[in-house]
Amino acid sequence: MNTTADRAEAVFREGFNCSQSVLSCCGERFGLDRQTAFRMGEAFGGGMGRMGLTCGAVTGAFMVIGLKHAKLTPDDQSSREKSIQLVRRFRQAFEARHGSISCRELLGCDISTPEGYQQAVDRRLFREVCPKLVRDAAEIIEQLLWTNEDMAP
Repeated sequence: MNTTADRAEAVFREGFNCSQSVLSCCGERFGLDRQTAFRMGEAFGGGMGRMGLTCGAVTGAFMVIGLKHAKLTPDDQSSREKSIQLVRRFRQAFEARHGSISCRELLGCDISTPEGYQQAVDRRLFREVCPKLVRDAAEIIEQLLWTNEDMAP
């Protein structure tokens, strides 16, 4: 496994959630250790605590953007603006590939309900759809933060 996207997909297939997978593999470049990433990303999987809201792969990517461009002093508006800009770019790129950043829309069912969760299991969505979402989130982060080195708009 050569790329960050390969590693993120592999971590997901090991049994970690989508947010943990993206955050652990993309965050290591910014000094985030695997265990801390797993702790931070735990509550964001399944569209934030399996509520089917924003896809966990997306929230993991948003946290990586924060690792690189966090506002660390009260007067640092440029970091805040850079972070907001990159979150918007990420969303646009992810939606261009998948049409949404909503877990419910991406999966076509509401995993916050027992029936919807079972539907996702029966349709193998966690095995067939989610790995691609994790991979794509990691690829987009690579493009936004590393390949283009935060190109200006």
